[in-house]
Amino acid sequence: MTEWGDGTRCVHAGAAEPVAGQPFLAGPVLAAPFHLGADDFYGRAGNPTWRALESAIGALDGGLCTVFPSGMGAITTLLRTVLSPGDVVVVPADGYYLVRTFLAELDVQAREVPTVGPWTPEVVAGARLVLLETPSNPGLDVCDIKAIAELAHAAGALVAVDNTTATPIGQRPLELGADICVASDTKAVAGHSDVLFGHISVTDEALGAELQRQRSVSGAIPGPFETWMVHRGLGTLDVRLARQAENAAALVAKLRGHEAVANVRWPGSPEDPSYAIASRQMRRFGGVFTFELASADLVARFLANSRLVASATSFGGLHSTADRRAHWGDPVPEGLLRFSAGLEDSHDLVTDVVGALDRALESPVQ
Repeated sequence: MTEWGDGTRCVHAGAAEPVAGQPFLAGPVLAAPFHLGADDFYGRAGNPTWRALESAIGALDGGLCTVFPSGMGAITTLLRTVLSPGDVVVVPADGYYLVRTFLAELDVQAREVPTVGPWTPEVVAGARLVLLETPSNPGLDVCDIKAIAELAHAAGALVAVDNTTATPIGQRPLELGADICVASDTKAVAGHSDVLFGHISVTDEALGAELQRQRSVSGAIPGPFETWMVHRGLGTLDVRLARQAENAAALVAKLRGHEAVANVRWPGSPEDPSYAIASRQMRRFGGVFTFELASADLVARFLANSRLVASATSFGGLHSTADRRAHWGDPVPEGLLRFSAGLEDSHDLVTDVVGALDRALESPVQ
């Protein structure tokens, strides 16, 4: 069987066989009840628009996909499904903060471990689930999925990987030994900053069926129009990631030598401490990187002086954005910015960012 390239797979994944007079991508099926006598009978239990996108993302992930109305809807459903009271779950100490907040409300033991480890048999001993986030958000540290999966499986634990930052074509956790891949598709997969979405892909059919059952009984279902929007956005994921990575590389090269900037992190840079592992297990690098400015005030002045960079708390969209993560309570320096390179022309973006930093240094401290 032909192994298509990423661009081909993104464009054609989940598409039905061509029918004369029909659109390339079928429109959203807007229905609550269906006429009885077929698979679909009620909109909370199933929808053809979901299945088309699940087929597409599942093909990219290499697993059975279930879609959800947000990334948090996906990951909280996963945690409720696989964990029972008293279970031990290993979570990244430097990962997305709302996951740790949610776990605090469950009757489970959360064992926090930095993404970079150390990963030893003691760390995963007795665990039901090991949840990884690589590259981590917002620190962009990377861990070895294959090695940790082998360690966790030897201890009887499932392994889930939050693949939001990498995307389905940037990294394939299931091929590296993970049991579960979860992501917020609000970010790069949908890619246009106009819809909330998430998904879980798994290798085990029984777990996949249970996740779909949990989605139905909890009512945590995505709308068909939003699902169609994500499928439409998925078609350009390959080309968008390519431009975003190009812009990230150009910005990182300039920012490393700028007097206002410290601690630039991007797994795609050979100078980054994560590069050795990332280059082995990631298929490509996206547009998300981080750097530090001296203070929150300097961050504010930088953003005020930029014409192209928006202050926003998501990433992976068409527009370049920057988010001061300490604002949200992440345990990071006050001036750490998570930067999401958009699709602007590289020359324009670099000129704007460097100029905004220069002007921020010249402006008086408030």
